[in-house]
Amino acid sequence: MAKRRYVARGVPGGYQIWDNRSRRWWGDRCQLCPDDLVAALNNRADHATVTALINRYRALKR
Repeated sequence: MAKRRYVARGVPGGYQIWDNRSRRWWGDRCQLCPDDLVAALNNRADHATVTALINRYRALKR
């Protein structure tokens, strides 16, 4: 199995997505683990799908 590019890591206050290729954090911090967002990023989903998932997690954060 190949190493995944994006992984969700626990940080104080929730979870954040780590980009293994560029070795930096990607996106905003989430309170719930963004499993479907990470899966979409690793499967190279289209822009509309990723945007919808990002908006969903931002709404849950409020």
